[in-house]
Amino acid sequence: MFDISFMELLVISMVALIVIGPERLPTVARTLGNLYGRCRNFVYSVRTDIHNEMRMEELKNMQSSVQETFQSIENSVQQGVDQLKTTVTDVKTEDNSPANLSASQLPEESGQPASVSSESPHSPLGNEKK
Repeated sequence: MFDISFMELLVISMVALIVIGPERLPTVARTLGNLYGRCRNFVYSVRTDIHNEMRMEELKNMQSSVQETFQSIENSVQQGVDQLKTTVTDVKTEDNSPANLSASQLPEESGQPASVSSESPHSPLGNEKK
């Protein structure tokens, strides 16, 4: 902390002994020791508080980055779900249109029975017979 050599401390203690006197020197030395201890504890406390604040700031930054990542993942999943819903809705709309209905699903207008097709136009396996 301070660059004081042993000889300098010896000179300071001799001057203090002469100025303060031998009867009050132990009391002054004890008081100075207590003050020095309090100062060290205060500096340690401040250093610990600063360190804790820095760690809290790092944790807040980490939390915000994790939340941003979570939001981006959630948005991409939501876009995928929306695209899937749109695709399903489009497929349902195509299946229910009169051009894609099989003859058995069309309303009979002429009174003649319609021929029944055994093929599904959207069969997943192609042109398989049922």
